[in-house]
Amino acid sequence: MQSPQLLDNPIWHSLTTEHRSFALGDALALRYLPDIGPLSGIADQSPSSYAALRKLVEPGGAIVLFLADPPRIPAGWQLIRYGMLHQMLYTGAPEPAPALPEPGLTLRPLAEPDVPAMLDLAHLTQPGPFRTRTFQLGNFYGVFQGDKLLAMAGQRLSLPEHAEVSAVCTHPDAQGRGLARLLLTTVMADILQQGKTPFLHVLPDNDRAIRVYQDLGFALRRAFHLTVLQCQP
Repeated sequence: MQSPQLLDNPIWHSLTTEHRSFALGDALALRYLPDIGPLSGIADQSPSSYAALRKLVEPGGAIVLFLADPPRIPAGWQLIRYGMLHQMLYTGAPEPAPALPEPGLTLRPLAEPDVPAMLDLAHLTQPGPFRTRTFQLGNFYGVFQGDKLLAMAGQRLSLPEHAEVSAVCTHPDAQGRGLARLLLTTVMADILQQGKTPFLHVLPDNDRAIRVYQDLGFALRRAFHLTVLQCQP
């Protein structure tokens, strides 16, 4: 039986279940290893949870929270980014196997030798936090033209019955060629083959991406308060 309520605190439940080996922290606060990324989860917004979280961040370091309610930030933190974030859940039928949209392109899984190219593409397109070991969170795929990585997508948060589609990005010179849709359907098929349901997160003003996600069978599930905090000395 599906347990969608775990999606109401997705980072926390990912770190307490499928991604426990990537977690730092305790029963009040958890974060991904720094070379994985800054995503963090807290059991609640109590002062004790924020105090436990503070122990996991170096002075000047930043963490990212997806909060169900507006942030209640205690002393010792600086709010450096805040806004709403939409969570979308896949509710459609399995997509047919994707096909390359044009000749001369290669679609393949990404691995450690591809990390420099993945970091360069993520830096250029800003799909969300991406570090040297982010690709280890789940299967990532890339589209290449020769040796050049044009687009990528993969899996980030992982729960017992759900997996997140993430890091969907295309080089500006390759946009409009159907590469994002190709990679989305590839990652979705991978997740469905694992017996899980895909979900994702998107900024509410990203209308173009939302239309693509809706076309592929995703529907809005809920909103979060995207909160980026910096630990003060």
